[in-house]
Amino acid sequence: MKLDRGTVVVAALQLLDEVGLDQLTLRRLAGKLDVQAPALYWHFANKRELLDEMADALTREIPLRPLAEGESWQDWLAERMRDQRRMLNAHRDAARLFVGARPGPSALPILQTALESLQRAGFAPREALRGLFTLGHYVSGFVLEEQADHPRGPGEDLDQARRWLADHLVLFEAVAQSGHPQGEETFEHGLAMILEGMRAHLPPAPPSPPPG
Repeated sequence: MKLDRGTVVVAALQLLDEVGLDQLTLRRLAGKLDVQAPALYWHFANKRELLDEMADALTREIPLRPLAEGESWQDWLAERMRDQRRMLNAHRDAARLFVGARPGPSALPILQTALESLQRAGFAPREALRGLFTLGHYVSGFVLEEQADHPRGPGEDLDQARRWLADHLVLFEAVAQSGHPQGEETFEHGLAMILEGMRAHLPPAPPSPPPG
């Protein structure tokens, strides 16, 4: 097998799915590639650089299409965030991998496309960038909770909360109505709240010219 950066990253992502982030070591990765660990340092200066490259590779799984003419920017962004959530949940510990990762070369043109699309929708560059960062942090944080909670049963937390909150009726009712904190409805509700917050930062539309 020819050893290059791409080969190392593919093997590292496979190992991530097999053993998780805590057990992903350069020594174990070298064993998977059937090389000595020092051979990896020809391609990556340290593990952090490798993790950044792995996150960049996962970013390429969901390339961003530009906002289409006449398309709602809210629907367009919501679709992107759902795709990102699915991608992160398709890989073990992917949310933890993304936390603290530096944007790589694959992320930059995607971010540029997103900013250009939001500018066409009326956003100032600063507000567009801040909105994208807020959405990205929300999705990563939500999936981080999902993946940390995965070993438990889907109703276990809610059942336990009902027992603990029996003497706190308002809180009990809120928990009962909200459903599972990592559920689909909860994700969509939070996503809609952020998108509505972004809409509030759009400048007011110019007044229509008088008829005639």
